[in-house]
Amino acid sequence: MSTLRIVTVCGMGFGTSLMLKIAVEGILRKHGLRAEVIAWDLGSVKGQPADVLVTSRDLERHLAGTPARLVLIDNLTDKAELEQKLLPVLQALQHDGGQHGM
Repeated sequence: MSTLRIVTVCGMGFGTSLMLKIAVEGILRKHGLRAEVIAWDLGSVKGQPADVLVTSRDLERHLAGTPARLVLIDNLTDKAELEQKLLPVLQALQHDGGQHGM
């Protein structure tokens, strides 16, 4: 199985995507999961390989049509929300083997 690639996305590629990256890495450690986690800005993410995109709900329209699975967060500071939404996606991808869509 290839390593899952999780990309955290924000409009400019600075604060929010880095904050989400750190939170995702913490969730992975907590659950003994492995994945490559990258923080990108919205402009850089298009056309790049990824299995999962984690971003705020307000960027959903910009990522429409992506083959990567979207994890849309309403409250970016709520780690419990992130964990609740991310874990089922990661578990499903582990069963599927990861694809690196996009």
